[in-house]
Amino acid sequence: MIRNAVIDNMLKRRSVRRFRQEQISEEELATILLAGLYAPSAGGRQGVIFVVSQDKDTNEKLGRIKKAHFHGRMSTADVYVSKEQPSIADDASIKNAFYDAPTVITLFAPRKFLYAESDACVAAENMLLAATSLGVGSCYIGSAWDSFDDPFGHATLRRWGVRSNYYAVLHVVLGYLEGPMGGIKARPRKEGRVIRA
Repeated sequence: MIRNAVIDNMLKRRSVRRFRQEQISEEELATILLAGLYAPSAGGRQGVIFVVSQDKDTNEKLGRIKKAHFHGRMSTADVYVSKEQPSIADDASIKNAFYDAPTVITLFAPRKFLYAESDACVAAENMLLAATSLGVGSCYIGSAWDSFDDPFGHATLRRWGVRSNYYAVLHVVLGYLEGPMGGIKARPRKEGRVIRA
């Protein structure tokens, strides 16, 4: 296998769900956003809108709304998301689906565009990799629309000026990891996932 800085960064990326309350720097945030803005988009449309919230109260309320809408099955001893960095499926005591991250970026995409969700997902991956390269912890939070399914959420969308023909696809939460990144181990890669036709 060929190794270089880009590949090594991809291999060390981990989902982080325990954050210090210290805010990431403006330079780090700008770099992570730039990576998202330069992600591929279908037809070069650049339709994804990025809303950055560093307001603790707003993030906590939206994270609680998201948690209240979580109807997934809880993890078991054998089937779980993460033991080192528990998710809301792993630990029912976690009340905020944004894990108290100091920065939450919500990616919005056009409602009636076929590749809207794909464009947002590619942008999110660029931001996750950029964050890792800078030593910033990050986590992808899917199904973002339910974070706004509440009067506070509706008011927040109006306050942010998000157009009604856009919907929230996902969130990327950012912050400095509480504890060493080396403590989050990659699971071994499953066999048989690559088929050479």
